[in-house]
Amino acid sequence: MSSKITTAVILAAGLGTRLKHHTEAQPKGFLKVHGTSLIERSLANLVHAGINDIIIGTGYRYEYFDKLKQKYPVTTFTNIDYSVTGSMYTLYVLRHLIAKPFLLLESDLLYDPVALKYLLDDPLEDIILASGATQSGDEVFIQASAESNLQQMSKDRSILTHISGELVGITKLTPATVERMATFSETHFRNGNRMLNYEDALVGVTRQQPIRVKVIEDLVWCEIDDEHHLKRALTKVYPKIKDK
Repeated sequence: MSSKITTAVILAAGLGTRLKHHTEAQPKGFLKVHGTSLIERSLANLVHAGINDIIIGTGYRYEYFDKLKQKYPVTTFTNIDYSVTGSMYTLYVLRHLIAKPFLLLESDLLYDPVALKYLLDDPLEDIILASGATQSGDEVFIQASAESNLQQMSKDRSILTHISGELVGITKLTPATVERMATFSETHFRNGNRMLNYEDALVGVTRQQPIRVKVIEDLVWCEIDDEHHLKRALTKVYPKIKDK
């Protein structure tokens, strides 16, 4: 049985280049949906769920995130190599700040707050939240075993034997699992590949550390990586969250 989770880590170092003029002056987490930025909406959801220690891994335009400390229980840690590294490297360099089991989130998500409850209420310690098919474009597909443990993740569905769900971008992990991910990643870093994503590291450690995949078929959420995603967030996803 896991103890109550009070910590979250948000990976927010990326450039957001596919959103072009929306991210020329600000990180994509500061995109606004009906007047509120994605990052502030997520922070409010986390605080409401009892999370009082939020670590944000920053990089591009880090000063935007630093200002959030005035309003939220936020600590920031900057990945100075953000422009040439992936999300796993950001988690790697800030992992010394993580002392307890935590929620790991991406910064460009719009989601029904109930998503957090699905993970927080589950007694298992290492869980990836997944949804049913969204048809959103740019999905990360998950292949899980018959026991619902992670086997593979990829945007290329052809390399999977079957699709169990889609990665939401909210995961519950322990510090021990993060250390295993770090050890796995160090081989890639030494070989010059620091563009590794945290999803790759999760897959890399799943044989030594089972990671459960929790599929909520009708979960309302989206990631915003490009103009199509932004339009879908405004016209389809947000109205459903608001109605709930």
